[in-house]
Amino acid sequence: MSCNNIHYRAVVIGASAGGLAAVGAILAELKSTFCIPILLAQHISPHVESHLATHFAAKTALAVKEAEDKDPIKRGSLYIAPSNYHLLVGFDGCTALSIDPPVNYSRPSIDVLFESAADYFGNELIGIILSGANSDGAAGLKKIKQRGGLTVVQSLDSAEVKTMPQAAIEAANADHILSLKDIGHFLNTICEC
Repeated sequence: MSCNNIHYRAVVIGASAGGLAAVGAILAELKSTFCIPILLAQHISPHVESHLATHFAAKTALAVKEAEDKDPIKRGSLYIAPSNYHLLVGFDGCTALSIDPPVNYSRPSIDVLFESAADYFGNELIGIILSGANSDGAAGLKKIKQRGGLTVVQSLDSAEVKTMPQAAIEAANADHILSLKDIGHFLNTICEC
């Protein structure tokens, strides 16, 4: 899994309002050979059963599943935070679920996922912030940047809701600000398995 002479081991994506379409568009662009694991925190109502795994499985060749506690993070897989749980990367490199209080009014919280992933993967992590209506993810993306990871933010003109990308751009000095249609292509370009 080499990417421009850097060995990236995971991608984390955070999205909120407008995120279903945004994540779907990225997944649809990924080549069938894209095998870096992806972990997704998509804000959803805590009061409804999530069907995100079924929704996204139709758009990608990745193995898609709702994350469970202690899932080994495997190549070629997409792990989705369950409704009303924080998704984290544990110190053992497996997924972890938490019912700790919401962060930025959100559970799952993008910051929680990004910060735990940055602690585990360090400079071998790619963080992506997409459309959304609050500032969740900005602090997490900043931590990824501080740990030497690669940071990507959806461009404001391509975001359905600009608040989250704007906050991330201001907080993290993102390495790349890309239109939605370019993010999947960018991942394919820099990452080969």
